[in-house]
Amino acid sequence: MLELYQAEDCPHSQNVREKLTELGLSYVSHNPRLAEGEVKNETTYEALEAIGGESQIPFLVDTERGEAIYESEAIVEHLETHYG
Repeated sequence: MLELYQAEDCPHSQNVREKLTELGLSYVSHNPRLAEGEVKNETTYEALEAIGGESQIPFLVDTERGEAIYESEAIVEHLETHYG
């Protein structure tokens, strides 16, 4: 399963969403905060920090591969390598 911690108003998150759509991948989207940092969902925000150790978005958790990745460029590269 792919889980994306992101913000709808974040251009970096948008790049990742576009790649996921381009590749026809299903994923679960979590929206812990807005791009400028305002927390909108305490539960998912706490999960983001607990899993990755940071509050940075976008953040992809690939449970199939046991990987967790920050940075949109690294996430897109991961998706292309393993799912492209």
